[in-house]
Amino acid sequence: MAKAVASLPRSSDGARTADERRIASNVLSLETQLWIVVSLLILFGVIMIYSASSIMALRRLSDPTYYMKRQLIWVGLGTGAMFLTSRIPYKWYRAYARWMLVAALVALALVLIPALSAELNSARRWFRFRSFTMQPAEYAKVIWIMYLSASLTKNRERVKEISIGFLPHILLLGLMSILLLMEPDFGTAFILGLLTLLMLAIGGVPVRHLLILAPFASLGFYQFVYRVEYRWERITAFLNPWTDPLDSGYQLIQAWIAVGAGGLLGSGLGAGHQKLFYLPEPYTDFILAVIGEELGFLGILAVGLLFLFLFWTGLRISQCAPDFFGALLAVGLTMMLSVQALLNMGVVLGLMPTKGLPLPFISYGGSAFTANCLAVGILMNIARMGGKRVMQNV
Repeated sequence: MAKAVASLPRSSDGARTADERRIASNVLSLETQLWIVVSLLILFGVIMIYSASSIMALRRLSDPTYYMKRQLIWVGLGTGAMFLTSRIPYKWYRAYARWMLVAALVALALVLIPALSAELNSARRWFRFRSFTMQPAEYAKVIWIMYLSASLTKNRERVKEISIGFLPHILLLGLMSILLLMEPDFGTAFILGLLTLLMLAIGGVPVRHLLILAPFASLGFYQFVYRVEYRWERITAFLNPWTDPLDSGYQLIQAWIAVGAGGLLGSGLGAGHQKLFYLPEPYTDFILAVIGEELGFLGILAVGLLFLFLFWTGLRISQCAPDFFGALLAVGLTMMLSVQALLNMGVVLGLMPTKGLPLPFISYGGSAFTANCLAVGILMNIARMGGKRVMQNV
């Protein structure tokens, strides 16, 4: 987009044309557009968390606003982090991405030590600080995108060499995946793998190199999905949840009942029934099912359109980035947010196997929320830097 401004003709007195001013104005508005769509998602998330959790919180904790109040704390922290990262020049991450990745790997290793972490549902993924927890894997996703963007930019001229553009990144991905699978956190490992393939392809790594991973991916599926009973049950439940409606297929069936009961317009905000101890943890990964029941198909459609607009805005930000690093970083962060939203919605609607992935900005939780806010703040800074560059040419 910045190149488009430079290529437009000047008027006879040297002033920029109306087309140039329009492009400059559009670039500067991207930051505002991103802020608006994310604010709408956050506000909608707080409302739906209260609707989905109030009855459960009243019964368990005698406080119907418990989960909403805790989420509001994370909203404050997350928006503060978003504002901070929007003010930090994004080029700073290129200089320190390697050391940030080392810190992320150390955190992923430390969380496996029982004395330092909390265990929930046979998984050890969180550091506990009194009544709050922090999941390092959520921040590792953002840091990994920073590192990939910096590395691919540094080696841009030699990225097509298998020993430069492909092998080092895949080995590091393997190390991170091993640490994640030891927690275990298969969902995050899957997302990291998918994001890595997308970014390597966008960064210029030949597709023939990426195809080398096909047999290793098949072996990994066999070892970590087919041979792990509960993960394979999720696959079979996705194909036909009615084969085990009281166990592996239970959550998906309850989600379908909720979405089906909502119809086009829904039963009304707060009037859903599946959240009344039928749908497990309705305010976290399956909050979209509550949205479908209470706000209907139109509610789900609205959420989908908001994420589609976020995706479109992120791609436009990458187009106006001042350099290759900024463009690649913007694409990676945009894909991170969009892929997580797409996978969550696919799981709830029964289009994909069940995985524990929150719906960005809407599901209850702190680590994922703040990590996503950090990503949005970086995108806002890239948009601002791109806008300044365009304005300098106007």
